[in-house]
Amino acid sequence: MINKIAPSAAQALANVPDGATVMIGGFGPAGQPMELIDALIEQGARDLVVINNNAGNGTFGLAALLAAGRVRKVVCSFPRQADSQVFDALYLAGKIELELVPQGNLAERIRAAGAGIGAFFTPTAYGTPLAEGKETREINGRNYVLEYPLHADYALIKADRGDRWGNLTFRKTARNFGPIMASAAKNTVAQVREVVELGQLDPETVVTPGIFVQHVVQIACPRAYQQEQK
Repeated sequence: MINKIAPSAAQALANVPDGATVMIGGFGPAGQPMELIDALIEQGARDLVVINNNAGNGTFGLAALLAAGRVRKVVCSFPRQADSQVFDALYLAGKIELELVPQGNLAERIRAAGAGIGAFFTPTAYGTPLAEGKETREINGRNYVLEYPLHADYALIKADRGDRWGNLTFRKTARNFGPIMASAAKNTVAQVREVVELGQLDPETVVTPGIFVQHVVQIACPRAYQQEQK
């Protein structure tokens, strides 16, 4: 019997090795799997490469992972903002690497990994420092840059509901990078608000099918961004 429900986040992440590449869902705090990040901090894996939309907010979630000294490199599109003080301090001190990727390219590089695409040409970043050292080509009178997929060992994502087969639905914009990250990783761990019985999810509402998910962890009352600001 297929049953992907893990009894705890700690058990679902027990085998994350040092040096792993980890995709973390979320658009800033929206859709960020806070409890899975907390479990990863407790688990102790080090020298991680993290792929995310940004480089952490405040002192919680992804920022807490950075502050714990567990991350060697961040691949993201929006590293600096008003409350990115943890990343800022680490970067200015030379303690963390950054690969800056335009947001559309970031999404497409992740999607390409899940779709089995070897590489693709995009006009984004042509003629800028972000294209230095990369192959370029003129196609139909327009200049393009060759970009490669982003694969990961693990994807940590936040969904709304899931079943024991790993099928997932999402809530509004909390969906963001979750579905494409799930398809681009060898191991996907999803935290969900509710676990339902097989057949209770309308197939038309399932965004991420269970084939892309290895573990589902129920977090009935996930911590909210607002709570972290108190």
